[in-house]
Amino acid sequence: MSKNLYELMQMQEIATSNFLPSKKELELSSKTFVKNLIDAGEINKVEAFAQAERLTTAISNVRNELKAYLPREKQTAYGIEINPVNGRQIIQFSEDAIWLQLNADLKAREELLKLALKQDVIDAYGNDVPKVSIKYSADSLTIKY
Repeated sequence: MSKNLYELMQMQEIATSNFLPSKKELELSSKTFVKNLIDAGEINKVEAFAQAERLTTAISNVRNELKAYLPREKQTAYGIEINPVNGRQIIQFSEDAIWLQLNADLKAREELLKLALKQDVIDAYGNDVPKVSIKYSADSLTIKY
């Protein structure tokens, strides 16, 4: 790859009528940019992905640091809206003895259901524990560096 991803991204033009592109314009432009890069066949996909991963980390860190300095007030500027949000309430269910017992019972039942997938199991009430179905999540890639 003769140019790195960052340089290629700098050359990418985004079709917009505004000073800054909208979220939809950025999404469309990004997808078109990648498709054009892949179709041209002039980049190493893994190398470009590695560079994109590092750029994502850098931009995310810059964003988070800048966000810490923003005033906690509602404002609209440069095509974005900033709204302060109060922390949500978190009910402390674990302070209730009945909830604790029910939660423990639920976890114990989950363990019985897991065991029942491997062997026949009878619960404390004399009931056969059923073999429940298994649902798989989508495959994904993990990235480390």
